[in-house]
Amino acid sequence: MILNGVKGGPKEKCLAAQFIPKFFRCFPELADAALNTQLDLCEDEDVSIRRQAIKELPQFAAGENLPRVADILTQLLQTDDAAEFNQVNGALLSIFKTDAKGTLGGLFTQILQGEDIVRERAIKFLSSKLKTLPEDIITKEAEDYIFTESKKVLEDVTGEEFVLLMQILSGLKSLKTVSGRQQLVELVADQAFLDQTLDPSDTDSVDRLLQCTRQVLPLFSKNVHSTRFVTHFCCNVLPSLSMLTSPVADLDIQLEVLKLLAEMSPFCGDHDKLESNLMILFGKLLEYMPVPPEGADNGNVAVDKEPKLQFSCVECLLFSFHQLGKKKPDFLIHKVNTEQLKDFKIRLQYFARGLQVYIRQLRADLQGKTGDALKTEENKIKVVALKITNNISVLIKDLFHNPPSYKSSICLSWKPVQKTEATGQKRPSGEEIGAGAEMKTRSALPKRDAQQIYNPPSGKYSATISNFRFEEHGGFHRGRGRGWGFQGNRGRGRTY
Repeated sequence: MILNGVKGGPKEKCLAAQFIPKFFRCFPELADAALNTQLDLCEDEDVSIRRQAIKELPQFAAGENLPRVADILTQLLQTDDAAEFNQVNGALLSIFKTDAKGTLGGLFTQILQGEDIVRERAIKFLSSKLKTLPEDIITKEAEDYIFTESKKVLEDVTGEEFVLLMQILSGLKSLKTVSGRQQLVELVADQAFLDQTLDPSDTDSVDRLLQCTRQVLPLFSKNVHSTRFVTHFCCNVLPSLSMLTSPVADLDIQLEVLKLLAEMSPFCGDHDKLESNLMILFGKLLEYMPVPPEGADNGNVAVDKEPKLQFSCVECLLFSFHQLGKKKPDFLIHKVNTEQLKDFKIRLQYFARGLQVYIRQLRADLQGKTGDALKTEENKIKVVALKITNNISVLIKDLFHNPPSYKSSICLSWKPVQKTEATGQKRPSGEEIGAGAEMKTRSALPKRDAQQIYNPPSGKYSATISNFRFEEHGGFHRGRGRGWGFQGNRGRGRTY
């Protein structure tokens, strides 16, 4: 009688949607028919009937029915009705409390086999909702299942899917241990194709490497090393740095790569390619450290003859070299010949002299400015410029020691200022404190909408500072209409 209610009008259907789940257990021989009837109501043309049917559907989620109900609810995520979508989300969350692993089974079935829109929304559901569930629901067994199934999904994903899956996995309690983070690092290393030579002209390959590196960075620590990534960057990326094709129009791809390398370098472990990595970094550093022009010693250099000093790139390269050099402090003494070392120090000295001019001018411009005054676009650029130049100055002083020293510690200019200041540094000046305050307010993933240029001071070295660009450090742009399908693009024309 109740089952026949689905053949009536809207009121009868609404009543049937409520009563079928309530009484189906009393008629075990009609259990399958009851579930199928409820599913028909979930697809009714009347949205109010659909919402009522979806709301009651979790009552069928018991025993062998639960994975099927989870599968169906996952498919229903494709609805465009906001209220209905929220109803589906709520229903899925409610059956998690009954059987988390069974619910995950239904979700991953659709992620692996479902339509694109269902797959996309199921992954987003896990990314946003999984972390809200209490620990007694997402057990170790459930987390192991998520990791196993996610590895299957990662065999063929888009860039956006990869980012979401990494958010899911990195939030699992069992993967927050040292061994767990190491597993994630290896997983990302496989996705990044670190064993393959990078094609600098292939934007998808470049984008894949950038995104994988950005996702793996938070996993590195003194116990979870970045060695494989650092070596790949040094051996396969730096040699073709100038040929890299940017996946984003307004992205300085060379600086982005150097920033990522700099952030990874403190966590690089001891390995047999350390010396070769240092040699590659040393060679690349020479490219960005110009030879003093003729007449530089007496100051008789025409402005248009002065080489441009690329501060942001030099900061990254010096920091990476400094970090790896700590593990092989005799590199500059025993592995670089006398002439090369002499040439290197001359370049360092010339660069350091130019730095002092900029630092004095920047400090003068920022003197006495606090609060809102430091928030103007021009002063924000100057604050970061001061941070960069101070960092480079500290690192150059270390390398000028005899033998070279690697004891100083700096905070990279695009990173939030740490409480511990650089070793051996003077107490920070007022304008430097202002710089720190400004850096703390910046988002971890800022926009790169505009390239900001610092207007240089006049006088000696003035032309070179015009090359300084304030490059914010951020995440990778999504929704660009560019696909980077891992291993075959899944044959469904998925883009992100």
